[in-house]
Amino acid sequence: MPNAQYPIMFNSSTPLTIDSRHLYLEIPQSFQVQEQLYSTAGGCQRARINQLCLQAFLPWFREEIAPSAKIYPNSAALPGFWEVVNGTAITFNGSRLVLIPTLAIDDDELRVQQEWVDIPEWVADYYVGIQVNPDDGWIKIFGYTTHHKLKTTGVYDATDRTYSLDVEDLISDLNVLWVSRQLHSAEVLRAEITPLAAIATTQAENLLTRLGNPDVKFPRLAVPFSLWGALLAHGGWRQRLCDRRQGLPEQQSIPQWLRTGVTNLAQQLGWEKRQLLVMPTGIRSAESVVGLSLQLLIAGNTYELRIFPHGAPEDHIWRFELRSTIAGSQIPAGLTLRLLTEDLQPFENNQDTATTPVDMLYLEVILESGEGLIWETEPIPEDYEREILRF
Repeated sequence: MPNAQYPIMFNSSTPLTIDSRHLYLEIPQSFQVQEQLYSTAGGCQRARINQLCLQAFLPWFREEIAPSAKIYPNSAALPGFWEVVNGTAITFNGSRLVLIPTLAIDDDELRVQQEWVDIPEWVADYYVGIQVNPDDGWIKIFGYTTHHKLKTTGVYDATDRTYSLDVEDLISDLNVLWVSRQLHSAEVLRAEITPLAAIATTQAENLLTRLGNPDVKFPRLAVPFSLWGALLAHGGWRQRLCDRRQGLPEQQSIPQWLRTGVTNLAQQLGWEKRQLLVMPTGIRSAESVVGLSLQLLIAGNTYELRIFPHGAPEDHIWRFELRSTIAGSQIPAGLTLRLLTEDLQPFENNQDTATTPVDMLYLEVILESGEGLIWETEPIPEDYEREILRF
């Protein structure tokens, strides 16, 4: 069980008044903020304080409460979040919490942007308010609350689309979170929220064109929340929004990856370009082809997703394969490889499901130049985030 008396660590030479009710954690002196080209000065500052907060909090949280805690959905996706919203999500033991950092000296309230509360895919069980002091190198955890309490008793401010709770309504001691989970508390953590209606690809493109303009300083307030939330909930569209606002070219172009190599973002997601041995069909012999490979962890087992052109170039056929990375191992019954359109719609012959153990799952599709697809598996891989692959 975590210590009742919090460890208080500082690297500051300035005398500080310490209160015993809150946890203070040191920002590692060796940590270097990862610089990224954000579209506004606010985005740069937002990314900086979220990185400092995460670097101080996550190691402590893993050591004291949840050793398996990790960033949600994955570290490569964080710039896409920080371009437009404040906060960082962490998953642990089947639950989720969101760190909400602030530079404000007066930590009299927890203010959470609506995206973390009302986008179903983003909703967390807990929201943790953290004061960040970059100059003196520490963070202060001033309290946490649950989604249910934030949604049902928090004050909603329509002008900046935030929910807020006074500090008196927060639980200041994170030990309470740990103890309540150990005791299997019946506390309701999440409130019911209204699902967001899906938006079509054409509507998403219009939003991306409008909101991808960096001259729009506050894109999260520029359109109705129902549209904004649906756009952000889609990982592929959120990444494209981030890319456009930061003036980056299309990063998920499969033909471009095959010609010149995968982008830095793709490398962070685990993609690599390499020679693939394609197994023979009929009387044909095995052949080697340049393709793309991604390692996946699904239900505790490791797999490789492969994408490569198939047949004559003028046929525009692309093949997706899923195989076990362990020699001699098969894909178990029930596992599905699926392809969807950009707006998550199925199409004819868009999935392959193992009804019995098989050596591989595969799909072949004919795609027009510039067409986009989304891949997924069922069960969902660890650290999975939807991405639009452009062909």
